[in-house]
Amino acid sequence: MGRLASSLVEGGLAVALLALPCPAGAEELRPYTVNGDAIAESLTGAPGDATRGRTLVLERTNTCILCHSGPFPEEKFQGDLAPNLAGSGGRWSAAQLRLRLVDASRLNPATIMPSYYRLDGLDRVAPNWRDKPILSAEQIEDIVAYLATLRE
Repeated sequence: MGRLASSLVEGGLAVALLALPCPAGAEELRPYTVNGDAIAESLTGAPGDATRGRTLVLERTNTCILCHSGPFPEEKFQGDLAPNLAGSGGRWSAAQLRLRLVDASRLNPATIMPSYYRLDGLDRVAPNWRDKPILSAEQIEDIVAYLATLRE
């Protein structure tokens, strides 16, 4: 997976770009159907791996725990800008979690959560990230599988 870590100087202000995981090369987005507040079908046609999903959630480069906190006692620094992930599997179905990861802006146009599996209509995308989703379909499914296990 490619990683980008750099900084820009714009108008005298240094802006750090986060290193986000993305598959090598441009991934063609797999089709999906949004029904209400959910994407019912897996993006891959198979369930994700919850163990890999937990690892992705905890990677600082993935940004989940930069904004979210959760049942991760080993992680000293967790975000407080977004809902706690504890109990997310009890609050939302896997289909609802999937849409939140794919494109949370469909539910809340003012959200600060990135659209992890969307390419169109995005502004201020660094050249190295154009035409690439932040997460692959497999990574989305792994994270969905993990978040669905968080029931309390």
